[in-house]
Amino acid sequence: MKNSLFSSIFILIITQTFGQTISEYPFEVKKSGNGNRTIVLIPGFACSGNVWTETKSVYEKDFTCYTLTMAGFADAEPSPNPNFENWKTGIANFISEKNIEKPILIGHSMGGGLAMAIAADYPKLIEKIVVVDALPCLAALTNPNFKHQENIDCSGMVNQITALPKEQFHQMQKMTMPQLIENKEMIETVVNWSIQSDRQTFAEMYCDFSNTDLREKIKGIECPSLILLESNFTSIKPAIKEQFKNLKSADLQYANQGLHFIMYDDKEWYFNQLENFITNN
Repeated sequence: MKNSLFSSIFILIITQTFGQTISEYPFEVKKSGNGNRTIVLIPGFACSGNVWTETKSVYEKDFTCYTLTMAGFADAEPSPNPNFENWKTGIANFISEKNIEKPILIGHSMGGGLAMAIAADYPKLIEKIVVVDALPCLAALTNPNFKHQENIDCSGMVNQITALPKEQFHQMQKMTMPQLIENKEMIETVVNWSIQSDRQTFAEMYCDFSNTDLREKIKGIECPSLILLESNFTSIKPAIKEQFKNLKSADLQYANQGLHFIMYDDKEWYFNQLENFITNN
């Protein structure tokens, strides 16, 4: 009886401690490698940290890598009150509290937005950033007069997205992904990350990120910044340059081919850019 009671208490303590560890930050994290320098890999909207599998395999030989999956995306457990500001602060707190010295941030899509926001608000915390196909304000590309709304009401969009039947949501993602990725071998994987995501988190973050404008904030970025952009953006270079005009350290590079998932669609170019920026600088 004593042994049984002790075991139950022990399991309860371990479960509570483990739970606190998991919920301490708004993401799940996997650590790999054991280098003196560190890379933090931030995936994009509704994506798993596995989007960085090939990138991590290259750099974990010489770097310590922390690969994040944001709470509620892919198969990660959701957390309360998901929003861009909380996620930015959570990643910054993780870096500071875990005593991770001057990491390089690599972020794709919304993860690139988070990398820019962290580097702007915590300039002494970061060594460098790599932004993979993200803009300071995506909405401004189609609406030049776009302005961020304080306390935006996302309830309509959230209700609409969460009310979609599972099959309809699945079909919507299947139709969307070929517009974002040319590598047909990876389309199903990326679709699955979306449909595995918590629908409430998906909807709230879609609304919140659509309302994000970092064009003024990036003035605060002091570190070297490599901006890798999809090939289609070459046709609107003046608009892209205007978006990044306040980021003095921005090195804008345009892929030769492919779409939004540059790490899948133009691998050789992508890894050459990383090598030149991370290893040789």
